[in-house]
Amino acid sequence: MDHEQNEDDMFLMSTLAILDLESEPESPLAPPVDLLEQLDGYEWTLRDGGGKNLPPPANLLRKLSEQRNRPIFLEDRIPTMTEDMARNAFLSFVNSKCCYGSKAAGELVIQDLTQLTVYRYRLETFHESRLSERTFQPFTNNLVDGPQNGASPQPWDIKVQAPPMFQDDTKKFRVPHSSLVKECHKCQGRGRHKCSACHGAGRTRCVTCSGARHRKKQQKRCQMRSGTGRKRCSICSGRGNKTCMTCQGEKKLLHFIQLIITWKNKVFEFVSEHQLNFPGELLSKVNGENVFQDENVLVYPIIDFPKPEISLASQRAIAEHNAAFATSSRILQQRQTIELIPITEVHYLYAGKTYLYYVYGLENKVYALDYPERYCCGCTII
Repeated sequence: MDHEQNEDDMFLMSTLAILDLESEPESPLAPPVDLLEQLDGYEWTLRDGGGKNLPPPANLLRKLSEQRNRPIFLEDRIPTMTEDMARNAFLSFVNSKCCYGSKAAGELVIQDLTQLTVYRYRLETFHESRLSERTFQPFTNNLVDGPQNGASPQPWDIKVQAPPMFQDDTKKFRVPHSSLVKECHKCQGRGRHKCSACHGAGRTRCVTCSGARHRKKQQKRCQMRSGTGRKRCSICSGRGNKTCMTCQGEKKLLHFIQLIITWKNKVFEFVSEHQLNFPGELLSKVNGENVFQDENVLVYPIIDFPKPEISLASQRAIAEHNAAFATSSRILQQRQTIELIPITEVHYLYAGKTYLYYVYGLENKVYALDYPERYCCGCTII
């Protein structure tokens, strides 16, 4: 009995040694608002938590400039589709299909070639948005750039290097003079939490005897865990506590305001109408001949283009983009282009029947409505 009493005393002493630690709280990751100090110009990060796009000041909003790059009208250099070109494109298409025979493609008789053109209008708006939010990281005794070094610059006053035009990117920066060191709010500056599995004891009850040291319905002593009735906690490896994951055991956190800058290229695309039995979405996957290009900070709508629908698309696209980004972000550059996409309708004869396919794009892609030598139904005809 004395031996068992001594074991109980030792167990109690090990438990008392870590009573000053608390179990990890179920509180949110963010620290309480009253723990942080207010910084001039960033009051909303305490009130709203940050994370919202910040409108640029009026003096940064781009306006139509009198000094502009002149739009460029380019010559149409698309070659005329010949029978050999149409046949070779069709052969390449058939050979790329696992269940198409090549005999029909090699022996077909082309009856008619009708070359058509559609126009693709595209507007790209490259814009920059900024948001700021409060965040923190474990404090490792680095230099602290806090308010004592001066006032923090406003989000849109911070100069950064933008990526190449029309390329998406996101970068994060620490706002100068916004850093503060505070005690970790999760562990109250202890660096560790009481293990929730063993409640800080470092040991848990033996599964076999439930900590009673004797087997149930038996008088003999439990031989598991050397008869102690307890085993080392597998969660904390017997330490009774775990490192605080918020401060990584450093006991303190470095709080600062983080500026997140996002550059995005928004694209508007419109393809002129055509009366063909041809899926329009295929045209977005091919290249066309560029016949018009205009790039400026802000571009003007196109007027008097031979296809009126292209002029209307330009007016609508520019109005939509300027309305969408004028107040929430800063437009850095716009680019509008018009491409001429060639489409050739090919009628051919094979085995006494007439068939049809299309050759489209500068890549001479093929879309076939049907094909006489198709051996299975597992392939999609595109």
